[in-house]
Formats: sequence, C-alpha cells, structure tokens
Amino acid sequence: MQALEIIYEDDDMLALAKPAGIVVHHDATHTSGTVVDWLLVNRPEVKEVGDSERPGIVHRLDKDTSGVLLVAKNQKTFLYIKNLFQTSGIQKKYQTLVIGVMQNDNGIIDEPIARSTKNFQKRVVGGGQGRSREAVTHYRVLERLPEYTLVEASPKTGRTHQIRSHLAHIGYPVACDKLYGGKRYMCPTGLGRQFLHAHSLTFEAPSGKKLELISSLPTDLEGALKVLRAIK
Repeated sequence: MQALEIIYEDDDMLALAKPAGIVVHHDATHTSGTVVDWLLVNRPEVKEVGDSERPGIVHRLDKDTSGVLLVAKNQKTFLYIKNLFQTSGIQKKYQTLVIGVMQNDNGIIDEPIARSTKNFQKRVVGGGQGRSREAVTHYRVLERLPEYTLVEASPKTGRTHQIRSHLAHIGYPVACDKLYGGKRYMCPTGLGRQFLHAHSLTFEAPSGKKLELISSLPTDLEGALKVLRAIK
C-alpha cells in the first residue's frame, strides 16, 4: 500500500491526507489496502482505540473523496473527537466542482436525508426508506467556470453522502458523480472520479490548542480546474 501523507500529528491524534481510491476501513468488498491497514503497520497503538473493526477512526470519507482524515491515537481522544463531530464542534470545509453555473453566491440547504428505497447505496432528500435525518449544508461560490462552479461546502451535520445528495437536490450535482449526476452527469476532461475534496477541519484539540488542518487539492482536481480555466 502507498504511504499516506501526514498533515499533523501529536501525542493524541494524527491527520492524514487521504487520497482518492482508498477505502478508510474494511467492508464486504475491501479487505486489504485500507487506511486502517496502513495505520496498524505505521501506528500500531491505534489497535486498541475505538471500534475493533475500524481502530482509531472517528469519521470517514468515501472511497473517491480525498482530503483531511482525523485519527485518534488513544481512547480519551477518540471519545473527545467523536463528541465534537456529534455536536458540530468541528468546522468542516469541502471543495467541490458542481455541474452548472450557480447564480447565488451562497446559500443554505436545510433538507432531511434518508436512504433510497431503490438503491441501497444512495441517499435521497426528503424521503426514502427508514427515518429521515436532519441535514444542513452551507455553501458559497469560489469560482464560476464554463458550465461548472467551484464551491466551498460546509456541512453542519454529518450524514452519508450529504454534500453530494444536497447539491444534486438543488440542481447542481457534483462533477463526475455517477451516483448523483443523473441526466446532468458531466465530467471535465481528464477527471476520473467525483470532484469532492475535504479541504479543512477546524477545531479545538484536547490540549486546548486551536487547530486548522488543511489538505491542498490533489493534482487530478487541480488538473481539471486548469483545463476549465484555459477555456474560460
């Protein structure tokens, strides 16, 4: 497995820059080559932290989403960070390219999300099987490009596929997102995965230190923007 870039590390935690294409922990179809596998080799102390099947993991990113991933190195920190996520004590910012040119400079999507009745992998806004859960996403335009908009999305809740389903719901699906793109599915030249990147996490560490952990856009996403800017 490839080495993972460490953005930040102290005695309590570390933050990794997760590349696209790597799964965070084992599941039915991924039993090796995950972030957890890398951790058990390089930071074996996480083995006894949190869930035994996903040691040290306090949140996750989808396989094809890149960016900042926090890992707890002891149980006290695990519980502390988990509580921050549950109580919106961590400010999350994602960068995403959406299909279509947004007219509004910013906005708030406050719509519940539930699992789809037609596709178990998909989430739907305002309905679906089981219980709908509150979901709130703030967004603002960073740059308007030909047929696309670069957006900063800040989810205030942590639902599965929240940003992807929310933006598709308002008519601006994430570029290259096969699951939520629908009839509007488009992909910038050369890009082979959804344009969604966990850019930063801002929070107070257990030590009381204020942290802003940032992961720069990876080369594939920067390359897609470069192509679009060249025809602007």
